Amino acid sequence: MTKSKKGRISNIIFIVILLLFFIPRTREPIQIWLHKGLSFINQSSLIDKEERVNVSDANWELESENNVRLNLKDTKGKVVLINFWATWCPPCIAEMPSLQELYNEYNTEVVFLFVTNDELETVQKFKTSKEFSFEVFQPISKPPETLTTSSIPRTFIIDKSGAIVVDESGAVNWNSTAVRKQLDDLLSE
Repeated sequence: MTKSKKGRISNIIFIVILLLFFIPRTREPIQIWLHKGLSFINQSSLIDKEERVNVSDANWELESENNVRLNLKDTKGKVVLINFWATWCPPCIAEMPSLQELYNEYNTEVVFLFVTNDELETVQKFKTSKEFSFEVFQPISKPPETLTTSSIPRTFIIDKSGAIVVDESGAVNWNSTAVRKQLDDLLSE
């Protein structure tokens, strides 16, 4: 194959990929696939002990999709994982399967708060289509200052004393060996 023919073929492939990004039906799956790949690079890491911040004003009310009210202050003494997400967010969708797997293993020991502002009907359809079983919460009151976020997905892990030990933005593989070890260590404290 000549050099100019190879160049034309690679140009055509490049144009097709660009077009796929502009077509809504193909853009989202491609974005999810890319973020899923990035989630294996973007790993969760513990915040150094001297840099950890306590959630001082833990009076944050949430309501579950099952109309159960929960106040963050009631989780004191427990390990809590808070994930801010949305059904329309490709990096959120990319990391959800790993969060579901982690939830399957730790939901009796760790408090999982999947927090969204999406309409509950939209959330229910999303969960059903993806076969997710975790409970979703909507905020009733403003979150504590230390948990305020302007980007999603954003995930916090809070230890039993109320200190933020993990603060990650973007898609992460939450069902990794490292995260499981982090949770096991926090649960044993």
